[in-house]
Amino acid sequence: MRAADTLALPRGGVRLTRLGMGCAPIGGLYHSVTEDEARAAIDAAWDLGLRYFDTAPYYGGTRSELRLGAALRDRPRDQYVVSTKAGRLMRLDISVRPGDDGWADPLPFRPSYDYTYDGVMRSHDDSVRRMSLGRVDMLFVHDIGRSTHGGDHWHHWRQLTKGGGFRALRALREEGRVRAIGLGVNEAEAVHAAMQECELDCTVLAGRYTLLEQASLTPLLDACVRHGNAIVIGGPFNSGVLAGNGKFDYADAPARVLARVEAIGAVCREYGVPLQAAALQFPMAHPAVVSCIPGAHGAAQLRQNAAWFDQPIPPQLWRELKRRGLLDERAPVDEGARIA
Repeated sequence: MRAADTLALPRGGVRLTRLGMGCAPIGGLYHSVTEDEARAAIDAAWDLGLRYFDTAPYYGGTRSELRLGAALRDRPRDQYVVSTKAGRLMRLDISVRPGDDGWADPLPFRPSYDYTYDGVMRSHDDSVRRMSLGRVDMLFVHDIGRSTHGGDHWHHWRQLTKGGGFRALRALREEGRVRAIGLGVNEAEAVHAAMQECELDCTVLAGRYTLLEQASLTPLLDACVRHGNAIVIGGPFNSGVLAGNGKFDYADAPARVLARVEAIGAVCREYGVPLQAAALQFPMAHPAVVSCIPGAHGAAQLRQNAAWFDQPIPPQLWRELKRRGLLDERAPVDEGARIA
C-alpha cells in the first residue's frame, strides 16, 4: 500500500488514491492560509501522485472550493476525483467575521441548513459553478446527525428522508451528474441509519475509526463491507490530537483523551514509529476503507503526510497496542512489514 496506489469503489467505477487530500485546512481551518500556500499544497499533492480531493461549500465560507477549482482547472479532468458536500446552502452575509465557525478568514457567506430535494440540488449546482471543473464526482450529505443538530436533528433527518434529499442524490447519480453518493459525517450512527434509507456508494467518516477509537467496527463497518458502502477515513488524527495539536473533535482534547494518546505514543516510540504514521496507516487495513484524507495547510505538511503514510511499520507494533488494550482486538491490521 502506497499513497498513490488506487482502489476502486465497489460500485460506480470511481478509483481513489489510497491517500487523498482533505481540503478543510486550505479553507482556513484553525488559522489563515494564503492563496499561494493553498495552491502549493494542491500542487504538492499532484506531484506525489495523489488524485483524490475532498472539499465542501462550508469550508472557509466557500473559500476551499474556490481554491481547489482554481488549482485543478487546467489539469486533465479524467485524471482526478473531487468530492464535495450538500446540506448547507451558503448565503451572502457581510456580518461574517474572522473566527466564525472556526474559520480563520472566511468569505462573507453564512451556512443555512437545507437537506431537502431542492436544497441538495441547488448545493450541487452551486458547487459545480464555484469550482468550474465541469462536474463533481462524488456528492456527500454533510453533517447530518445529533451532534451537529441537537434538538433539530429529526427536522433535518425528515428533510433528507421525507423531503427528498436522498431522492435528489439518487437522481443526480442516475442522471450521471455525479458518479457516487454518500455521507460526510462525524457520527457512525448517522451512517448506519442512512444505509437503511438509501444505497450509499461511499462515505467520509471523520474521526470515528482511528488509532484512537474503533467503536464503529461493529455494526457499521461490518455492514459497509456487506452493502458496498466504501469508507473514506476523514480526520485520521481526530482533529489533530494524534498529530500533536491537542485538538479532539474540533475542540481542546479532554485529559482522558490526552492520556490515551500518550499511551499509544509511548508504544510507537518503543518501535521507532512516528505516532502520525501509525495513525494514518492503521485504518487502511480494514476492508471497508478505500482512502484516507488528512488535511494540509501547505506543501510541507502535505509531503510529510505522504511520507508518514508510506513509512514501513513493523506488525509487532499493532500486536503490542492490542496486548496493552490500546487497540480493539477485532481491528484488522497490516500483518506484513512493508519494505521501503
